[in-house]
Amino acid sequence: MEIPIITLPGGDLSVDELIQEMLQAVRRVLGMQVAFVSEFNEGRRVFRYVDSDRSFSPVQVGQWDPLNASYCQLVVDGKLPELIYDARREPTVQHLAATHELPVGAHLSVPIRFSGGEVYGTFCCFSQHPDETLNQRDLSALRLFAGFAARVLERRSAQEQFRRCARERVQKVLAEQQFSILYQPIINVALNRLVGHEALALFHPQPKRSPDKWFFEAHQAGLGEELELMLVARALEGLAAFPADSYISINLSPETIIGGRLEEVLKRHDLNRIVLEVTEHTSVSDYADIARHLAGLRRRGLKLAVDDAGAGFASFRHILKLNPDIIKLDASLIQKIDLDKPSRALAAALIRFAEEIGSKVVAEGVETESELAVLRELKVSKAQGYLLGRPAALDECLDTTRWGP
Repeated sequence: MEIPIITLPGGDLSVDELIQEMLQAVRRVLGMQVAFVSEFNEGRRVFRYVDSDRSFSPVQVGQWDPLNASYCQLVVDGKLPELIYDARREPTVQHLAATHELPVGAHLSVPIRFSGGEVYGTFCCFSQHPDETLNQRDLSALRLFAGFAARVLERRSAQEQFRRCARERVQKVLAEQQFSILYQPIINVALNRLVGHEALALFHPQPKRSPDKWFFEAHQAGLGEELELMLVARALEGLAAFPADSYISINLSPETIIGGRLEEVLKRHDLNRIVLEVTEHTSVSDYADIARHLAGLRRRGLKLAVDDAGAGFASFRHILKLNPDIIKLDASLIQKIDLDKPSRALAAALIRFAEEIGSKVVAEGVETESELAVLRELKVSKAQGYLLGRPAALDECLDTTRWGP
């Protein structure tokens, strides 16, 4: 199951804040002392959200009681009206202790149902005192709020289920190391010489899915750092097998960079032979924190690259804020650069910009001789892509005889 990122209504409000505001509004508009949202859970009615008058707070968030002893279950079963003016005159609930002990006067309750028909719980409000002024319009308003709460809660439930499933999948990949590392050559096309390899992950579970989906799931499940660092450690095992004057380029998200565990993974390796590519496609809130975590590693030789330049706004911000050693032109910019003038113009601008700030350029996704010819005209000396070499397992890519010294 794959669930897309969901943007909830209400701006920056969380689900909890949205529902709490709804309860407060309902309670005040209807003149009730208590409003709450309950969840039906394994035979219990659990109070998930509560808003009460200061003078009367009989229930608290997290409290529960038997479902079969509640007004809520009777309403859902259709045995109790959704609108009650005075519960003490309602025969159906005379056997319930709350009716007389609180006591319950006016009471409104409607089911919260998800789109498949399943009942989450109820949206309720009540007072100790009867209220004959309540009417069907008030009940309709409560149903509207309950419907809105249902949509919000169902979306969050779907996200939570997605995270649970994602966590199980990623944990299995980690425990059984269900992945391989492939290496794609990076070539100095001016000198016809191999200069490095980009390490890429290939995940084995079926059905096959692209690495970006695995990384998305891992971060959603709170396992992104663990997965990325395991892949980095595996990728760097190949460093000793490649020519001593070549490097390995690894991909990491900003979250993993600032996680604090990267230096431990890199400490056994020659940092002069490692390039770290920042791979985030969204904006970063604290570039200073990233720079701070990388400062010591860069002083010891680690090179920093910004990936996917030309593919979106995020990569431009990375370049401006992180002062990278290498700017990698995205494959979408390179494809058909020989035929597309805007792509050529943007690539030329990025190349000149890189020269101004002292960064090197690597072009990704080179697939045709004509694309390569344009890049040479633009003075791009380093490139990678299917034309120059496909990603391959370590033992398949050690033959460097194609590329001269």
